Amino acid sequence: MNQTLRKDANQIVTASIRAVLPDEAVERALKAFSPRGGRTLLVAAGKAAWQMAYAAVAALGHVDGGVVVTKYDHIRGNIPGVDCYEAGHPVPDENGFAATGKALDLISDLSVDDTVLFLLSGGGSALFEQPLLPGEELQDITRQLLACGADIVEINTICKRLSRVKGGRFAEACAPAQVFSVVLSDILGDPLDMIASGPAYPDKSTCAEALAVVEKYKLAFSAQAMELLRRETPQVLANVTTQITGSVRELCAAAAAECRALGYEPVLLTDQLCCEAREAGSMLASILRTHRGDRKKLAYIAGGETVVHLTGKGLGGRNQELALAAAPGLAGLKAAVFSVGSDGTDGPTDAAGGYADGETAAALAAKGLDAFAVLHENDAYHALSKVNGLITTGPTGTNVNDVAVALLLP
Repeated sequence: MNQTLRKDANQIVTASIRAVLPDEAVERALKAFSPRGGRTLLVAAGKAAWQMAYAAVAALGHVDGGVVVTKYDHIRGNIPGVDCYEAGHPVPDENGFAATGKALDLISDLSVDDTVLFLLSGGGSALFEQPLLPGEELQDITRQLLACGADIVEINTICKRLSRVKGGRFAEACAPAQVFSVVLSDILGDPLDMIASGPAYPDKSTCAEALAVVEKYKLAFSAQAMELLRRETPQVLANVTTQITGSVRELCAAAAAECRALGYEPVLLTDQLCCEAREAGSMLASILRTHRGDRKKLAYIAGGETVVHLTGKGLGGRNQELALAAAPGLAGLKAAVFSVGSDGTDGPTDAAGGYADGETAAALAAKGLDAFAVLHENDAYHALSKVNGLITTGPTGTNVNDVAVALLLP
């Protein structure tokens, strides 16, 4: 392993994530928050929910009640006046259903003078859920969507129609109270109806689009689920004000700034990356091979969210697959490719992402591993763990997509 490149990678990851932590972003958004004089209730959902709620209560001084629903191991302490719950992600579970029920109970009897501060971040689609069909069936549908290679918009187009809270239904349940929604975006282009399946935003997707996703991926849905897909979601919500705070653009800008501070010339390739993870990794390695021999340090940055089409039964995530897929193309170069999820987790693992450099392919071979065979089994986690290729940050408290960086030394 090239220790210089690995050290630089670690610094870039740390600086990038630090720049998109929600504390200051939430405080900025709350400058426009004007409660009506009745009760102020807080509901926060998503991977960054605890951090956002903590920052909001600190800024406001107090709330009259609240519920936080976040991922396991993401609660960092008590928040005055707020009940905090942990639940399953990316597949919703009974704890999430129960916690969402607590949130619905909290807002069940509001007046026109009350205000709901709704803090939303990525992962909320799984964590903030009250299904309109049996929980086990929703879990099966979620697994089908994750395994088939559907992107996040396609997944959420389906999920919002199977839920009591998604697709604008949570804000509808809050009426006549006003909802002030603060959103930490984890979807390219910041489509408010799709972030966490849009619990507090009018649904712009259609029943026809949902049915088309089922047909496209040949999904196995029950008659009840198909009937729910044909029901329209709220198209207009008069009681919601929304503020977007934080996105993948800021993540990429922070990565570029740290690359520049380390002496690299940064090039932003895209903040709209949305292809197969292994294709993205191969592409980044190809770019580095094209520029080998340049007499300056280069850094190529790509932000977004790739997808994984499961072909095996291994362990890993999209960022680990991206890094591992770059390894063959990096062989022999003074170069590295690494990719991380800003939330600090990558799929069902404890890693935030993966790292590979010009020595990784040889190191894998010495362990009897072939990168292409490992990718076919979707087992990047175990392979990278054997060559010090995992990037581990722990839960970060934010979630604004992923960033991949390709570094090249002269």
